[in-house]
Parts: sequence; C-alpha cells; structure tokens
Amino acid sequence: MNINWHKMKKIQNIHRLLYAAGLGPLVGKIILLLTTTGRKSGLARTTPLQYELIDGKYYLGAARGRSADWVRNIEANPNVQVRVKRLSFTGTARVSSDFKEIADFLEIRLQRHPFMIGMIMKKAHNLPRKPNRQQLEELAKNEVMVVITPDES
Repeated sequence: MNINWHKMKKIQNIHRLLYAAGLGPLVGKIILLLTTTGRKSGLARTTPLQYELIDGKYYLGAARGRSADWVRNIEANPNVQVRVKRLSFTGTARVSSDFKEIADFLEIRLQRHPFMIGMIMKKAHNLPRKPNRQQLEELAKNEVMVVITPDES
C-alpha cells in the first residue's frame, strides 16, 4: 500500500481543527474523533478516523493494521471516548481480524461511498474499483478493523 503518511497527519490535524471550530456536525458525517489511552504514557490520545455506523456500533478501518498506535492502545485498554457530530460518549472497542467480518464492513463502505472507497481499492490495494466478494475477503485476510460499542448511559 502506497500512502503518504506525512500528508495523512496534516489532514488529521485539519479534522481536529474543524471539530474544535464547532464544525463536528459537518465533518462528523464521515470522521469521528477517537480518544484512546496511551499504552506507554497513560495520556489521552485523540485520532480522527473515518467510520461507518452499523447497527448502533462504530466500525473503523485501520490502514496501518496492528502497527497503528491507536490500535495498539486499544489492545492495551479497550475503553475509549468518541466524539462524532454533536455526540460524545464512552465505549468499548475491540480489534477484529475476522476476514469475513472485515469483508462485510468493506462491502458496506463500498455501497455507501462507492467513489471514495473505489479509489482507495484501486490505488492502495491494486483492486478494481468494484471488487467482488472473493477479492474483498482476500484483501481482508491481511487487515484489521476496530468495532466500538457505545456504553449504555
């Protein structure tokens, strides 16, 4: 996968600023702010991430897989805080490497955002813009995702 991580950090900073400026309801249509507890520092770490809301749970793809700091933080402590649109809540996160569950998630992302996700499939994974289920399952075998269940309150 060929992703410019330096450019990605700049984009994440813009998303943080947009939320801080009160534009969460607009940005929150596709971006949430996930706060984890640093596994080494114990400090709050906030990361803007794309998400899908499916059956009351928030699904997050992890482009860097288990090497992403926010994923490793969740593996150490699954208690998270989420800010999405105008909502703020606590939840419990789990990291999944179940390729069928990940393929289901990718199918939903493709249905909801065909152009954006299709371009990611093509550029980052060298797949057709409309991959079939078998191609998604093959891709998913090397991926992880995070599922956040909001706490009841």
